[in-house]
Amino acid sequence: MESKLSFNFKTNQEILKIISFIDGFRGKWKHIGVKESRYLNELKHIATIESIGSSTRIEGSNMSNEEVEDFVNSIKITSFKSRDEQEVFGYYDTLNLILDSYASIEISENNIHQLHKTLLSKSKKDYRHRGKYKTLSNKVVANYPDGSQKVIFNTTKVHLVESEMKTIIQWTNNAIKNEEVHPLIAIAAFIYEFLSIHPYQDGNGRLSRLLTTLLLLKSSYDFVEFASMENEIEKQKQDYYKALMAGQKNRYSKKEKIDKWVMFFLSTLKKTIEKLESNYQFIKEKKSYLNQRQQNALEYIRKSEPIKIGDLTHALSEYTPYILKKDMKYLVDEGLIVRIGKGKATIYIINEQKS
Repeated sequence: MESKLSFNFKTNQEILKIISFIDGFRGKWKHIGVKESRYLNELKHIATIESIGSSTRIEGSNMSNEEVEDFVNSIKITSFKSRDEQEVFGYYDTLNLILDSYASIEISENNIHQLHKTLLSKSKKDYRHRGKYKTLSNKVVANYPDGSQKVIFNTTKVHLVESEMKTIIQWTNNAIKNEEVHPLIAIAAFIYEFLSIHPYQDGNGRLSRLLTTLLLLKSSYDFVEFASMENEIEKQKQDYYKALMAGQKNRYSKKEKIDKWVMFFLSTLKKTIEKLESNYQFIKEKKSYLNQRQQNALEYIRKSEPIKIGDLTHALSEYTPYILKKDMKYLVDEGLIVRIGKGKATIYIINEQKS
């Protein structure tokens, strides 16, 4: 891997400059996260919808962000109308798992298998191979809105997949733990190798972006929970493939360098930060930092208090109980409503001191 990361002086200077920007923002964001926590819920919601929509569209889905949001807010787990919905649910489920549990998810073959299995959990077509390395050769293919496809490059042969995955996982864990290279470069290198190997029959692109989020969170780039790198990749899909191809064309030779990919990866993360800053400023300037669903819940409580959680889920039946329970916790944490009692006897009322 060291030879692939051996860049010229100019490239190294550009990389250091972008890393300095990203690390500087990371420090600033920790302060924002503590002082301005009331804005984080909406930022996370925006990022989640954008991430799901963009990552699945890169692989050929036709669902808009608005359609993704409507679907996520009213998921009926037993019923999916299309493969697009199956893929959206899988990404939604896996992303939430990562956001909730990243600290305990180590980078290992078994955990990556489990994430792949969750990603494809509702994809009927992928039932036989989810959570298992590929048994047939595959290729990296670009999918375009008109339905056309273009082969970008060939991938690792089936019999070499397991050994190459073990190698890159071990290298990445050691590189980050021992601080052999900057964690952002180690993460970029891991994702390049993962996409080059393409270890699974399907779902590799989506899983690579989920693994990017996991690795960034594990390396304390906490802001990624509130921003969508997937959205920025979608905007630059051609450059994304070009950066991969620049290294891949010399795969398995001494000429294989991933400078173009590392620059793309870091530049995209920088653009993701700039979008996050813009979203943050927009939300901060809004009169209300509650999203429409939370405003509806608050208005219902105001008119019908005291209420139980069952009253709310019945009144706002277009949303899932899971989403509404999270909203109620948020409203309590923000001091907008008061929770009284425990268990099934719990009721909620408006906090008059903040109304």
